[in-house]
Amino acid sequence: MSCLLSPHSQVISAATNTLKNLLSKCVAPHMEEIGPVILTASSGNPAYICKMFRVVEDGLSYRFHSSWPFVLQLLGSFYRAAGKHAHDIMTKSLQSLADLRSTPRFPFFGELDLAIGGAVESMGPEVVLKAVPLHITGHEDDLEFPQSWLIPVIRDHVKNTNLAYYTSYLLPLAFTLNQRAEEFEKAGQKLEAKVYKTLQLQIWSMLPGFCLDPLDLLVSFKGIARALGIAINERPELRMTVCQAIRTLITKSCNTVEQKAEMGRFAKNFLPIFFNVYSQQPPSGESAPYRMAILETIKIYLTVTDPQMVCTFLSKAIERLSSQDSTEFLRLSVMDLVVAMAPCVDEVTMSRTFELIKPYLENKEPHLQKKAYRVLEEMCGGQREECTLFVLSHLETLKHVLLGSLKNASSPAKRPRLKCLLHIVKQLNEENTDFITALLPEVIICTKEVSVGARMSAYNLLVEIGNTFIRFHGDAKDALDQYLLLIYVGLTGSVTMITCTVLALTRLVFQFRNLIGDMGKMKQLLHNVCLLLTSRTREIVKAALGFIKVILFIMDTKTLAGHIAVVIEGIGNMKEDIRRHFRMKLKNIFTKLIRKFGFELVKSLLPTEYHKVLLNIHKAEARTKRLKLSSDDHDNSDSDDDMPKARTESFEDILAESDSDMSNDEKRKTQNKPTKQKGRAWLKEGHGEEPLNFLDPTVSKRVLATNPGMKKSTKVQHGFKVTSDGRLIIKEEDARDKSIGDDGEMKDILKEAGVKSVKSKKIAFQDGHYDDEMEMEPQMKYKAGGSGIHRPLGAKRDMGEDYMSKKSKGDVKRKGKVDPYAYIPLKKAQLNRRKKAKMQGQFKGMVRGAQKGAQSGKKMHGNRRRT
Repeated sequence: MSCLLSPHSQVISAATNTLKNLLSKCVAPHMEEIGPVILTASSGNPAYICKMFRVVEDGLSYRFHSSWPFVLQLLGSFYRAAGKHAHDIMTKSLQSLADLRSTPRFPFFGELDLAIGGAVESMGPEVVLKAVPLHITGHEDDLEFPQSWLIPVIRDHVKNTNLAYYTSYLLPLAFTLNQRAEEFEKAGQKLEAKVYKTLQLQIWSMLPGFCLDPLDLLVSFKGIARALGIAINERPELRMTVCQAIRTLITKSCNTVEQKAEMGRFAKNFLPIFFNVYSQQPPSGESAPYRMAILETIKIYLTVTDPQMVCTFLSKAIERLSSQDSTEFLRLSVMDLVVAMAPCVDEVTMSRTFELIKPYLENKEPHLQKKAYRVLEEMCGGQREECTLFVLSHLETLKHVLLGSLKNASSPAKRPRLKCLLHIVKQLNEENTDFITALLPEVIICTKEVSVGARMSAYNLLVEIGNTFIRFHGDAKDALDQYLLLIYVGLTGSVTMITCTVLALTRLVFQFRNLIGDMGKMKQLLHNVCLLLTSRTREIVKAALGFIKVILFIMDTKTLAGHIAVVIEGIGNMKEDIRRHFRMKLKNIFTKLIRKFGFELVKSLLPTEYHKVLLNIHKAEARTKRLKLSSDDHDNSDSDDDMPKARTESFEDILAESDSDMSNDEKRKTQNKPTKQKGRAWLKEGHGEEPLNFLDPTVSKRVLATNPGMKKSTKVQHGFKVTSDGRLIIKEEDARDKSIGDDGEMKDILKEAGVKSVKSKKIAFQDGHYDDEMEMEPQMKYKAGGSGIHRPLGAKRDMGEDYMSKKSKGDVKRKGKVDPYAYIPLKKAQLNRRKKAKMQGQFKGMVRGAQKGAQSGKKMHGNRRRT
């Protein structure tokens, strides 16, 4: 601990880390063997633990005030390591920390809260609140609540404790505070009502932590279950918190069969409450964010519920669904409940449910149809054995129903429908090839669906069908050959079908590249796709270019060399207007071709109208390579300068020590220079002439971080890295391109292959880079620093930004807009005496307007002063 008195921060940090490692690796593993540690321990390991803690606790004294952040870290580590068995010797330190927390201008709230949080984790909230009470009863006249800071600390750190403590102390306190809030509300005292309401909500927010692996779940849950049910039913503001607590109990605390049975025992009480609350339509104009939390809680609670009980609930839900008095909102809500319960019932109930939802698969209401497919998806894709048996026993019926409902399938229902087909395809055998053949046109068309989820499901189903063919035939290459022959048929269809077929081929080539790359069919495939480049339809050409882009990425140079002539010939035969529209995509493809095969070869294979573009790309690549080499050389030459240097005294300090003839004024100036002084604190003096007693235990309350009379200076952080000698490190464009080039190219290829889709055109990248073909909003990378008010900075466009040139510097004139001159450019030509009259005429109107505005402003200012 004496190292924490060092003036060097490196020494303090190293000593702190060493002690923390000793506590976590040497003390914590052996506390179970040591057993309880009490204050009166005089020998053996408990006595050593007492001595160790007294040494650490001594760090709260005045002489360690400059290292209090590190002392607080050590206390937190000690609490976590030994608090469970040694909390008897740590009570006094908790009280000292609470006193420090109440000290005005105490600067280390974060470190202190973490230390107390360590005590909560190991000792439990009961021990901590016994040492540092909340002092909240619900009948206070003072609304300051000085110990209320403990509530968020306990909320963030409580776990693996007794749920009974919350039931016996905190829950009644929350009820009392809520009652007081209602009393103040009726009396018209809105401020007091708001304070008490907020306080009781904070106490409720601790409940999920108490439900995280409680020690007494089997005994204590029955004591709180009724209160939770009432809160869900009658208190909308508590529903999300209570649902989170119940989900935590089931997913993270039910580790044994007995615990699951205990939670399942109350399903008959909780599930009807959940069903009723979820089915209630919120008042008009009000949102109900708790509905999703309740639905998720229902799904999780069903995992520990008896299947026969779930069957009963499902039958009642279907009856309400069939009722003529049901509103649209009620039908949709009940259908959500059916979706949740469908995979948790037995096979007989699944069959009955399937028969009841069949009419909804062809319903004209898109939302009901979508939810009906969701029910079928859950039954077909469930992990339980009953779900597998249901699919196998109803396979023919499912095939017939899904093929028959194809023409009535709405766009919102496409995603769950495709997922149903995916689960069914996994169960098929070789005899069902005709069914797969009949599915392919729908799956291919869905690769152009508006919904991202539907497109991804279509791509996944295409891949799964490929795996199914391989499973049927055994020989992977022959299987894929037959599969691709079925896909090729789409190239003879409509424009939409051709586009979707090319997208499907792109995904399959990417997925099975190791099997297709060596096939003799690759040349035929490339030839067919390259023929589509001559089309006048942009959608078809776009899909074909995406296919070529993926081919350039997945095939090695040696294999690709045999097909390069076909690819370049197809690009060279593109129509002029199509070529102009896709110039950026073509530029990207030409760049990859030049990198793989060289400029001369690509130039010789393309018509003359492409040579100018190729020459520009060649020059840009050469320039990029030169800049890259020069930047690498520069980095190597500056490597010695970037090495961290040992800190020395400043030049003024050296002169002050060596120059004895320096005047007093100069010495004063040198001493007044701002220097970094680690650990400088401000000591608050006693009252009047009373001397300050340093032996008083409360002297730490008088130690402040800084002089309250001095303004705290904050260093502005501009977001740039700085070298050891203070120079800014600002990366150039090429340096950033080097770091993100491979990742950006891979993302682009995955997007083209349908592996990764972009949901929105507003794509935000880490360093503000974006592809020429993508749209994005500008990002503000400035980070506010210093003092004053800092408001969030949005992506607001600066004045005159519309006139900025994209390629060169300065402004440009835009069609239909005023002239962009925001200032008078300083040009040397304006000093020419022969053009003096011309220059004066050019700026005469501007000067006249400025004078007129100045006179008007002066006049208004004078009128304002007179009034």
